[in-house]
Amino acid sequence: MSTLAIVISLILLIFFAYRGITVLLLAPLMAALAVTLSGEAAYLLPTYTDTFMGALGDYAIQFFPLFLLGALFGQLMADSGAAQTIANGIVNKLGTHHVVLTVVIACAILTYGGVSLFVVAFAIYPISRELFRRADAPKRLIPGAIALGSFTFTMTALPGTPAIQNAIPIPYFETNSFAAPGLGIIAGVIMLGLGTFYLQSRVKRAAAKGEGYGQHTEREAEDTDSNATTMPLAIALIPLVMVIGLNALLTYFVFPSMDLSFISDEFEDVSPSGQTGLWAILIALLTASTWLIVSRWKYWSDLKSTVNNGCFGSLLPIFNTASEVGYGAVIASLAGFALIRDAVLNVSPGNPLVSEAMAMSVLAGITGSSSGGLSIALETLGSEYLTMAQEAGIDPELMHRVATISAGGMDTLPHSGAVITLLTICGLTHRQSYGHVAMVTIALPIAALISVITLGTLFGSF
Repeated sequence: MSTLAIVISLILLIFFAYRGITVLLLAPLMAALAVTLSGEAAYLLPTYTDTFMGALGDYAIQFFPLFLLGALFGQLMADSGAAQTIANGIVNKLGTHHVVLTVVIACAILTYGGVSLFVVAFAIYPISRELFRRADAPKRLIPGAIALGSFTFTMTALPGTPAIQNAIPIPYFETNSFAAPGLGIIAGVIMLGLGTFYLQSRVKRAAAKGEGYGQHTEREAEDTDSNATTMPLAIALIPLVMVIGLNALLTYFVFPSMDLSFISDEFEDVSPSGQTGLWAILIALLTASTWLIVSRWKYWSDLKSTVNNGCFGSLLPIFNTASEVGYGAVIASLAGFALIRDAVLNVSPGNPLVSEAMAMSVLAGITGSSSGGLSIALETLGSEYLTMAQEAGIDPELMHRVATISAGGMDTLPHSGAVITLLTICGLTHRQSYGHVAMVTIALPIAALISVITLGTLFGSF
């Protein structure tokens, strides 16, 4: 009965999330439903106050600084005009002959540089709209192009990306954000190459049919941010280079050359080897944000609002994800979860990579969130996977990369908050655009994942 209770609560979680009800309310309610249906209603209150809120609090304590600095950096990039400057610079270089590649590259540069994917979607959509209109390419393909550049290879595959998805496995596997760089690059090339080819072929097919941009009224009146031309392109790129460069410098040179044993002497529960990867990202984001504020000091019209909006913008994402982690902790505490866990762990007993990929994919699909699914899976199964990897002689860096790419596949099912937000920004519906979004954010990442697992099994991590 406990397993059935878990399944019912998951189905209802997806059902109501698809209809726009916030996970802040859904997560504790569906957790309570699972506990009640499991016959443990007597423990409902302590389960909420201790298990649910304990897991929520632990996650927020560990990752809130990353959410905070990531959101602040993204807001500074947007309000300073840097994001628009970079996007316009790419459009000017590539023109309208390759509309899909232009949009994808613009999104990729911004997200790989640390700008929030939601900020990127808002910043790039007006440019994409005008670009597709001038090229007479179907507007319905814009969400696919933005999603390919923002939700896929720069979020989970490319080494060093400061995305939260790439940071979550660090403390569990004692790795860093550059884990398995060669395999990550291969996966990124597969997603970028095949995704661009697919979308560009849709553009050509539409042109052959004489489809054109189409008749649209939603989200068609906005003007591109006038701040886009307030700085040279080279200046706008500096903070992105700082995020990537400082992250690499600290990860590979600074921290490895330091003796950090004194930290463990003072803080018994802190393992520097499991935290330096996260610290490197935090320092890089903080430094780049500071540079943006100082270097553009005389140009800020309302710096206080920018900083406040960036900080406030981190609250909903962190608590949405932390609530999903709390839900996962409650589910993991139920007797029925042992059956589910054993089934997942035994999907491929001889290859922990396949088992891990299955767990991450399923939980990301259920929650509609790559970070949420990844967090739940590692919180409940992380230690088992690390043990399995060690016993099988698998490099933890390979486990890290497989985990992130897996979580970035099934996370964009129709109920995904990111998908719903993207379609809303573009003024389009699931019927018009979701098929193309699913192709580039589900089918192709899964193909890249299969390639990484195959190569990792044959040749190990590289």
